[in-house]
Amino acid sequence: MKKWFYLGVVVLVVFEVANIFFIMPLPYSQRVRSIDLAYALFSWRWWIRAACAALIVAGVRDAWRGRPWGRALVPLSLIAAGFIVYATNFVMSADRIFLAPSSLTMRPTTQNTVDQARLVVGVDLNGDARAYPVQFIGYHHQVRDTVGGTPVLVTFCTVCRTGRAFSPVVNGRVESFRLVGMDHFNAMLEDATTHSWWRQVNGEAVAGPRKGATLKELPSQQMTLARWVAFHPRTLIMQPDSALRNTYSASFDYETGTSRSALTGTDSVSWHDKAWVVGMSVNGAAKAFDWNRLEHERVVNDDVGGTPVVLMLAPNGVDFFAFARPDASTRFALRGDSLVAPGMAYSLTGAGVSGSLRPLQASQEFWHSWRTFHPGTTTY
Repeated sequence: MKKWFYLGVVVLVVFEVANIFFIMPLPYSQRVRSIDLAYALFSWRWWIRAACAALIVAGVRDAWRGRPWGRALVPLSLIAAGFIVYATNFVMSADRIFLAPSSLTMRPTTQNTVDQARLVVGVDLNGDARAYPVQFIGYHHQVRDTVGGTPVLVTFCTVCRTGRAFSPVVNGRVESFRLVGMDHFNAMLEDATTHSWWRQVNGEAVAGPRKGATLKELPSQQMTLARWVAFHPRTLIMQPDSALRNTYSASFDYETGTSRSALTGTDSVSWHDKAWVVGMSVNGAAKAFDWNRLEHERVVNDDVGGTPVVLMLAPNGVDFFAFARPDASTRFALRGDSLVAPGMAYSLTGAGVSGSLRPLQASQEFWHSWRTFHPGTTTY
């Protein structure tokens, strides 16, 4: 019977380690297709723990009655197992490492405390503009808000460098989410209703009862707060959570690409895993544009999914904008803060004297992220 005790302890330890291994950025865990196994372990966690507890209880008396050294091994085994359970569930758990904001404070520019050189993910719906600094949402990974009367889930994954905004409405109801871990280095969110797991990068449910469902992506832009305020003077700006102020990074290394962190650092060589690209998906076709080349050319006239597009980098070398061109023959150049072509001139918002360019969703992210979640992508 004492073998049951040790079997229960070993299985419990192996299970708890495996339960966290496949959904956290541990060595090799993010490079295998393990989402179904990870979700199965998570779903059956209480049954597995109960079975291990039953084995431990059934065999503990015989294990204790063994040789003197065996008596010492029993409490040591229980202490070691308890430590593993605590560490994997309370120390290494994603939503305990990255806490959700206790409150969301949005302020106008006159009351803003955020450095205007910071990057933000901006959302403008129904004339209501709001800015969410990457410094904050990169830590929280997701915040819920209402913009222009529309519920919004604003997300950012620092390991992929992916900022997105989604509608959190699922089956007609506004859903709540928590950070549960990651898959292929992309943050995963768990809904509160069915405990399904959703990818941050595209809003797709990849495990659980809602597998195959997709959150509707809402238009968003990444740029400096200064630029966003210039475009939207009446914007509201997310402020730091007072209870978590000391957890936010004060450095600009991540935002400027000078960090060399193993997970969130940037490769300076084009097309390396953590090199920056600007990704665009139009009419079901995806294309990646190398950031280093964009810095050199400043304006790219190209075609994505049969749609003539223009991608441009602002003079500050940080803010970027993508639009549909009027036709394939129109080729734009950059003149100051304007896109110009023969007989045409447009501001960086896409506004012109005789009309406006249609904005396109474009995202700056790490190359490994774009190619993983857009396997058919082409490159410029």
